Amino acid sequence: MNTRILLIAHAPLANALRDCALHVFPDCADDVLALDVVAHEPPEQTLATARALLAREDASPVLVLADVLGATPCNVAQRLVDDVHSCLVAGVNLPMLLRAVCYRAEPLEALAARALAGATQGVVRVAAAKPNTQP
Repeated sequence: MNTRILLIAHAPLANALRDCALHVFPDCADDVLALDVVAHEPPEQTLATARALLAREDASPVLVLADVLGATPCNVAQRLVDDVHSCLVAGVNLPMLLRAVCYRAEPLEALAARALAGATQGVVRVAAAKPNTQP
């Protein structure tokens, strides 16, 4: 049983990240869910939508990835997780998501650690490309 991944972020980031993940890993569609939080939506409504997204007959664990610590999507996600069957990581970026997708068969705590590592290892300064001087 794979861990499901719920992206919750300011619109349209969650679905954009999901689309990127599906571009790289088309087989992850059933395991990666996205909830875009639109401006002026009451947090209770966002929470209800998130709970509806996660409602499934199986009890697979859920890694919730939110965009910004302290912002509405993260605050809603914090009310969604229980730190046993689900946990929350804030600061989602594409390297984090791709790492999580790659290792979604691992236990929840290990997956959260991999996601954090993917996020930090994916942010690097890159040297400028050298001009091609050969004809």
